[in-house]
Amino acid sequence: MPELPEVEVTRLSFASAIAGANIINLQLGKPLRWPLGCDPGSLSGRQVLQVRRRGKYLLMDLSQGMLMIHLGMSGSLSFGPAGSAAGTHDHFDLLTSQGLLRLHDPRRFGAVVYADSEQDAVAQKLLGHLGVEPLSNSFDAGLFAAGLKKKNAPVKQVLLAGELVVGVGNIYASEALFLAGIRPTTRASRISKPRAARLHSAIRDVLSRAVAQGGSSLRDFSNAQGQNGYFQLQAHVYDRAGQPCRDCTALIKRLVQGQRSTFFCPSCQKP
Repeated sequence: MPELPEVEVTRLSFASAIAGANIINLQLGKPLRWPLGCDPGSLSGRQVLQVRRRGKYLLMDLSQGMLMIHLGMSGSLSFGPAGSAAGTHDHFDLLTSQGLLRLHDPRRFGAVVYADSEQDAVAQKLLGHLGVEPLSNSFDAGLFAAGLKKKNAPVKQVLLAGELVVGVGNIYASEALFLAGIRPTTRASRISKPRAARLHSAIRDVLSRAVAQGGSSLRDFSNAQGQNGYFQLQAHVYDRAGQPCRDCTALIKRLVQGQRSTFFCPSCQKP
């Protein structure tokens, strides 16, 4: 599924192009994960002010209200000139004065939800529980270390939960733990302050590099201009089970945690 870097790359690929556009109409296809929450026709005439990101949600601020967009498991956005008819798996078309924003989602686990503001109950239900943004100044190493000490679950599961830090998904959790030299099965509460500091730095490093590389196109991800990402080509452990570690030549191992594949080097990463 698209993770934080892919969502940020998507945002960067169309946010400036749609800013200032007036909404002409909104058309919906088959139902998505959650209902829109308003009459589509009521959005006509409103202006798109900006597109922000919170975790894996894109937040489109309008002159009145906002749209929260989640790409789900297989969703992708495209933005360009209007013209082509919606396909079988196109379930959200936002026609604006500056182009057409379209959500393509074969599995329909994505969503577009309207809220009056980021503070209302609809938005808070989706956003209120999210942890600190990892690429912001609010992601403090000391607070992160203290938070880990309070969690007895395996550290990779703590990262995926998104309560301490938001958006560190499966690919990037495996990569950050490798860079920090921490085994993914290690209990978070057992991680020392120096090791937590290394993990904090690794999370920021991995996510920043992933954004710079356009994200990871392991299956069918592309940004809103149809461009693929290349971070997967430099992955140290993710999806490399049975291959030699790039640092020590030990064979990368795979295990399942919470129904998700985890990859690690048994030599470089210590419990």
